[in-house]
Amino acid sequence: MITETIIEKDKPQQNIIAAALDDKLRAKAFGITPENVEEIINKRWNLLKSVYPAFKELCQKSLLIQPQLILPTLWNLWLPLAMQIASRHQQIKRPFIQGILGGQGTGKTTTCKVLKLILSHLEYRTLNLSIDDLYKTYQARLILQQQDPRLIWRGPPGTHDVDLGVNILDSILQRQTIITVPRFDKSLHSGNGDRALPETVENIDIVLFEGWFVGAIPVNPGVFNNSPLPIITEADKQFAKDMNDKLHEYLCLWQRLDSLIVLNPEDYRLSLEWRKQAEHQMKASGKPGMTDLQIEEFVNYFWKALHPELFIKPLTKSPSIDLVIEINPNHSFGKVF
Repeated sequence: MITETIIEKDKPQQNIIAAALDDKLRAKAFGITPENVEEIINKRWNLLKSVYPAFKELCQKSLLIQPQLILPTLWNLWLPLAMQIASRHQQIKRPFIQGILGGQGTGKTTTCKVLKLILSHLEYRTLNLSIDDLYKTYQARLILQQQDPRLIWRGPPGTHDVDLGVNILDSILQRQTIITVPRFDKSLHSGNGDRALPETVENIDIVLFEGWFVGAIPVNPGVFNNSPLPIITEADKQFAKDMNDKLHEYLCLWQRLDSLIVLNPEDYRLSLEWRKQAEHQMKASGKPGMTDLQIEEFVNYFWKALHPELFIKPLTKSPSIDLVIEINPNHSFGKVF
């Protein structure tokens, strides 16, 4: 067990080094062997000591959680993952694009914030980019909704400016010094959202590109003949098929990814419970929020567009995926393979 007291020591205890080999799946995922375990854990230990004060501040000011509660996740997941991303960036000798796929409540935003913090301590300039930042403008989405009334919410394939995303990633890959990055504000237009002031970034080394279907690829349309709930009616199946077709437009964006990580809940239906918990907490704090029925309609809409069982589950078994991180019902991280 890693604690603040133990961090003060010069070197990790032997039991910490031994524990790194106990979880064989995780050890394999992060390239840890009996031959290199001591060297790797010592490097991670030094990085932990360096990054912990800033991590503690991030927990208290931004993540609003006691650092001690997620210190094991920092040690077992975020530190080795950041070291792995940094190593791959060094190997390719150009900007590195890391894709991160995960549904609601899987910890994409938190993971990206912590990874960016660690990578900054390794002296890499990191850009956190969400697929939400690529949404078409509010006015463009109003026109889109008139053309296809089924697009009642932003989110599904077709509601993003794919060319904008490609241009941003290509500008970074071409080592352009200054890049203008779009940002999206979900609170604008009564929660419909719109582009906010863009951000200017310079000399980016690593991009953490996250989203609920980043890297998802079209599936055989035949799967919709026996599709899972809530895809029930013929209209539901047609919507699912049309969204599947729209995914082809995103493949040019996914081609820019150097690596893809999947944050995979034990059961995809957990995202519905997590969304309800988040809304209940928001309403308890005095802010407006959706009713449970509205939340179910909202989440079902996304499942009808790109169902996790059809689009994400197959990816977890695909050789094209670099890492799968399982998410437990309490939001903690489980198996890493």
